[in-house]
Amino acid sequence: MTFTLALVGRPNVGKSTLFNRLVGKKLALVDDQPGVTRDLREGPGRIADIKFTVIDTAGLEEATDESLQGRMRRLTERAVEMADVCLFMIDARAGVLPADEVFADILRRKNANVILAANKGEGKAADATILEAYALGLGEPIRLSAEHGEGMGELMDALRPLSEEFAERDKRDAPETDIDIDADAEDDDDAVRVPTRTRPLQIAVVGRPNAGKSTLINKIIGEDRLLTGPEAGITRDAISVQTDWGGVPMRIFDTAGMRKKARINEKLEKLSVSDGLRAVKFAEVVIVLLDVDIPFEQQDLRIADLAEREGRAVVIGVNKWDVEEDKQDKLRELKEEFTRLLPQLRGAPLVTVSAKTGKGLDRLQQAVMRVYETWNRRVTTAQLNRWLTGMLEQHPPPAPGGKRIKMRYATQVKTRPPGFVVMTSHPDLVPASYNRYLVNGLREDFDMPGTPIRLTLRDQGDKNPYKDRKSSQPSRLSKHKKKPGSDR
Repeated sequence: MTFTLALVGRPNVGKSTLFNRLVGKKLALVDDQPGVTRDLREGPGRIADIKFTVIDTAGLEEATDESLQGRMRRLTERAVEMADVCLFMIDARAGVLPADEVFADILRRKNANVILAANKGEGKAADATILEAYALGLGEPIRLSAEHGEGMGELMDALRPLSEEFAERDKRDAPETDIDIDADAEDDDDAVRVPTRTRPLQIAVVGRPNAGKSTLINKIIGEDRLLTGPEAGITRDAISVQTDWGGVPMRIFDTAGMRKKARINEKLEKLSVSDGLRAVKFAEVVIVLLDVDIPFEQQDLRIADLAEREGRAVVIGVNKWDVEEDKQDKLRELKEEFTRLLPQLRGAPLVTVSAKTGKGLDRLQQAVMRVYETWNRRVTTAQLNRWLTGMLEQHPPPAPGGKRIKMRYATQVKTRPPGFVVMTSHPDLVPASYNRYLVNGLREDFDMPGTPIRLTLRDQGDKNPYKDRKSSQPSRLSKHKKKPGSDR
């Protein structure tokens, strides 16, 4: 990526629609209702051979106070100052409004590279706006239709000289580094070999509205990157930020607060929750964030159960711990409730944190890495079969209807999460309680606390596995052909 391009303008001028077109995916929520985007969303943009980082921003509002609109405006202005290029979008159907003139003046002062675009410019109705836009003093406006993809060639022509300029800047500023390779280190058997991640660890932070998810992520990355405040439900779509947390590259997804289905009436909130569920499915580790004042409510349990059913590694975070007075008794109560209400996540780490002060974030990071390592764990077949023999001796499977169940063989077939297969006769007759007995045994004996474990019982029957196998070596008898009329 050679430069960053920020999309700015009033609410509902089509910034998110253009963002989705530039990144080639429907990442940002799009709705006719103005003000859908509230946070800054980044993505890899591309027009032909020009690559860049594109930033979707909240609609510029005239409010400058501590209201939600005022905080959204400050976040957008910060993105304008950080970006290399700003694409100022106006609505060609609505014409140039007084607010557009105010924002054009702000952009001229805050960013040297501003491109003007009149979106929704298809048809003759937009001709008057195109002429009127010259008065903004930002040069010739580009006529766009983000929805239909019109005007992308003109936008490419405007970006190309800037792209070449920033590419030269990056080449000029790139430091010269010499890599010193220790030849002896390669042969050192005692050296600890840490596998290099080719991509960042994917983490989703989920929970009910106002649990403090955005505040927690801001504290982790060390900057006010996500919009926060006392209002519940500020975050509307799953926003990802990339950071280096504890020396490990991570991409952390902030999701919209998830409420009960019965309370979700608006189409936009349904889209927001769907976006959050998608983030859970693509995450590797899910942090379920609870409010210490009202932990383990029904919706919290549903969210944690969803993460387990999706096979994600799970960490339970209890936020706002700084306001809790009787910490020891409260922690004991939380652990008891966790064990009782979420038995499917038995052994998963429960970490108390304060997103406001940052206390407990080091323990949260260690818990994330611990469950991730367990989620990727692999057990050898020899270990598994010794374990299975011991489990069967300790507690043999039942014999429903007088049919004896024989379990012959166990192997691990996958990781992320760990998946195992046990070859057995009559798998359909094995009760669920015995399946749980085996899963709990795997969890305890191979140190996999809190990790979803998938155990499949597969029918091998009484077949001899060598019955239909052709021998690769000719038998000794085949070497001596039988002579006609011989009794041998």
